[in-house]
Amino acid sequence: MTQTLNPLPESSLSGRTALVTGSSRGIGADTARYLAQAGADVVINYRNKAPRAEKLATELRELGVQVLVVGADLTDPTSVQAMFDEVANTFGSLDILVLNASGGMESGMAEDYALLLNRDAQVNVLETALPILGEGSRVVFVTSHQAHFIRTTPTMPEYEPVALSKRAGEDALRERIPALAERGVEFVVVSGDMIEGTITATLLERANPGAIAARREDAGKLYNVSEFAAEVAQAALDPVPADNTRLVGDVSSFGAE
Repeated sequence: MTQTLNPLPESSLSGRTALVTGSSRGIGADTARYLAQAGADVVINYRNKAPRAEKLATELRELGVQVLVVGADLTDPTSVQAMFDEVANTFGSLDILVLNASGGMESGMAEDYALLLNRDAQVNVLETALPILGEGSRVVFVTSHQAHFIRTTPTMPEYEPVALSKRAGEDALRERIPALAERGVEFVVVSGDMIEGTITATLLERANPGAIAARREDAGKLYNVSEFAAEVAQAALDPVPADNTRLVGDVSSFGAE
């Protein structure tokens, strides 16, 4: 569904290329949509939702931007390399990399899957993208308050393995900030509360009925998918905060690091 919210100024990203991981649906899809509305050419990445990805691509092409759709399993380095080879062949370079895809609550996955996807794959995606990330480019890592503050504030037991793995991913990426800065590549973490309507929220609610309503009451408000995606899109353009962290929504119930 086309969003009416346009968080970025028109043409503010014209001539730039953005790749959003996990962008066939949810926060990733809306982020890609906002970047395209601002004039960016967009790479839509999906794991196994090709029809959704193609449908989004058709919509975004109507905005007059170029759209490349690339399926890739982010936990498979060969697949990730093939994706960036295709990006390089199509656009030559990349200006914005949004590390949105994450997981770990899916059933039937290996015990180390959360860490593999939320830490190891994130680092590998960044490292593989580096040759085409030029000076002035921006990397955005999307996380949750439950993960970002996991060291000081316990989270629901059902979410803890995911939270720990996402924080491990954030830490591993932050270690690369000095090396990125040397190349002129900017880095920002966008952390949000539980997001209404996401797969994670749905799975948490299934495992712990009432969890989302309880968090909404504590926070006063929870962002929905399109509202949070607008914050992620803005993080691709706004000046990078001094601590490389953009906190979205209430954090009063989370202990400072």
